Amino acid sequence: MLRVGLTGGIGSGKSTVARRLEELGATVVDADQIAREVVEPGTPALRAIAERFGAAVLLPDGTLDRPGLGRIVFSDKDALADLEAITHPAIWELTATRMASARRRGIAVHDMPLIVEKELSADYHLVVLVDTPAEERLRRLVELRGMDEKDARARIAAQASDEQRYAAADVILPNTGTQEELVQAVDRLWEERLVPFERQLITGIVTRRSEKIDEVLREWDPTWPQAGERLIARLRAALGERGVSIDHVGSTAVPGLLAKDVIDIQIGVHDLHDADRPTFVEAMAAAGFPRAAGH
Repeated sequence: MLRVGLTGGIGSGKSTVARRLEELGATVVDADQIAREVVEPGTPALRAIAERFGAAVLLPDGTLDRPGLGRIVFSDKDALADLEAITHPAIWELTATRMASARRRGIAVHDMPLIVEKELSADYHLVVLVDTPAEERLRRLVELRGMDEKDARARIAAQASDEQRYAAADVILPNTGTQEELVQAVDRLWEERLVPFERQLITGIVTRRSEKIDEVLREWDPTWPQAGERLIARLRAALGERGVSIDHVGSTAVPGLLAKDVIDIQIGVHDLHDADRPTFVEAMAAAGFPRAAGH
């Protein structure tokens, strides 16, 4: 199963992307929906929230006044931390259950706004960012959702910065045009990257990019070190102590040097035979790095 993390700031259009991916055949696990489920009437989390923030955060029918609670926590870091301490354990438990129940073969998309804030990038094979400028997100929240501008600004400020999201994302989907253009970009992502990646996980056959990147030298790209860091984090998570050292090497690791657009990663092991052990090979393949034929 290919695990895709889908993220983006509030008002970015992430829901549109998730909806289209589901239409294309992905299993979508919606973090916001799960967050609503764990605070339904009668749940331990809702009782704890009422005890911490008072009965005023409950509506007359006993449900959570989400906008009212939001006005409290998104302008107070301590209050937000208290809320997260109550809800996050329940959210992670239900999320794990939903992800585990997804098809073994297929593409599972975790629609998760806080991938960057919670440093979860290494949990996925690929992280997709829906990228919309903050001022446009603010406009959408106020004009289309009817949110108070002060509240909208507080929610945006409480989330990760654009720079932090760029560093964590493998794929960036700009969303400054029409919804149709965004859907078309999702379709291309599905056909050109997600489906081939999922096929690679199933077959163990390495997917090659169509363009001849190994024949072209490019100007040094400042995003290469970030790509190297993302790959290293995933390999560390997959290998654990089997990977003694994991480093970004080669031309893309040298600032200012012309290089082929390929990130080279070097893994150190205790003994060269360790790299041939089935547990090592299987862990690499499951993380999206199958061994090439003949190696």
